[in-house]
Amino acid sequence: MHIETDLATKWVRTAAAAARDASAVLARQDAAARDAALRSAAAALRRHQAAIVDANAADLAAFDAGSGTPAFRDRLALTPARIEAMAAGLEDLAALPDPLGRTLAEWTRPNGLHIRRIATPIGVIGMIYESRPNVGADAAGICLKSGNAVLLRGGSDSRHSARAIHAALQDGLRAADMPPGAVQIAPDADRAYVAAMLAAAGQIDLIIPRGGKGLVRRVQAEARVPVLAHAEGLCHTYVHVAADPAMAQRIVVNAKLRRTGICGATETLLIDAAIAPGLLPALVEALAAGGCAFRADARARAICPDLPAAVAADFDTEWLDAVLSIAVVDDVAAAVAHVRRHGSEHTDAIVTEDAAAAETFLAGIDSAVGMWNASTQFCDGGEFGFGAEIGIATGRIHARGPVGPEQLTTYRYRVTGHGQVRP
Repeated sequence: MHIETDLATKWVRTAAAAARDASAVLARQDAAARDAALRSAAAALRRHQAAIVDANAADLAAFDAGSGTPAFRDRLALTPARIEAMAAGLEDLAALPDPLGRTLAEWTRPNGLHIRRIATPIGVIGMIYESRPNVGADAAGICLKSGNAVLLRGGSDSRHSARAIHAALQDGLRAADMPPGAVQIAPDADRAYVAAMLAAAGQIDLIIPRGGKGLVRRVQAEARVPVLAHAEGLCHTYVHVAADPAMAQRIVVNAKLRRTGICGATETLLIDAAIAPGLLPALVEALAAGGCAFRADARARAICPDLPAAVAADFDTEWLDAVLSIAVVDDVAAAVAHVRRHGSEHTDAIVTEDAAAAETFLAGIDSAVGMWNASTQFCDGGEFGFGAEIGIATGRIHARGPVGPEQLTTYRYRVTGHGQVRP
């Protein structure tokens, strides 16, 4: 049963007002207080571990009664190790430098006015996410670190887990004497809360969607609030003619199969025609041993005839599963053209020992993250040293790539004079 729209609107209005008050408190807190709250929240996650695992079991039981993919189930599942990783991520955030109060630039005008650009919080963040319940903890931690308050709306698949994590975070905030309005969650996963958050202009300062294409497109189409978009992760790994074969195999297998359901997983393998006859069969064998299936173009199938034929749409598909599209290309220029035509400007990698080729590839693509001799699965806030991430931004305004505490700040100007008046 869907709730009434006016009830969702009322909740958003009330929650956003409390969040606005909490964000003002957070902005005035010094870094030590916000870091203490993060460590308190981490300790609370550990104390609530059993309750979170039990709640997750309820979500998994409902999932198993349906017909979802193993990769989707992996995104949903929480283990003691993953809960510990959430807690450790909050502690990592606490150990980072304060993103607030930084002088981003300063200069003195000829009339003697001294101008400084200072990093400040955005304010109230609306986080709409789907199946990965750990996103709630990551978002809360990044917002606390950067002095923002956050309204969470988790997906129906993870509703029990999301609320259990929120309960733990609230316990940690209370222990640290932080305002509870700093981290709030919608009463349930009804879509009316999404609509109400998207319409909350003047109450929510920024909406961040994290989920599938359907969610992101809906948010972008309907939002009256600025959106920091997380597009699909149609990532490529390009094996250049000068690649070290052993390195290429390690990187490609990891980039595709380490975790197939994350947005940084490689979805398409590009390989130079000059080395494809000798290297592609070994790559396919190693990937197949890990359970990977394939969709290959005609040039790849001429080398490995048993590979299933790709259709045009396969190269525009984010598989989020153990499936890999394969295309043989002539050179760096052809690889760049393929990425720009089919990619989502998320993360793309080249494997080569030729520095000039790497520079040509990295300069030619327009992705938020370009990698040289590394797995695309390193596109992650924790791996970038951000402590955690609230998503991977693929737009062109404000932030690109993993979004950590610094990316959730804006700036103000402070101008100091000594009696100047404007002529």
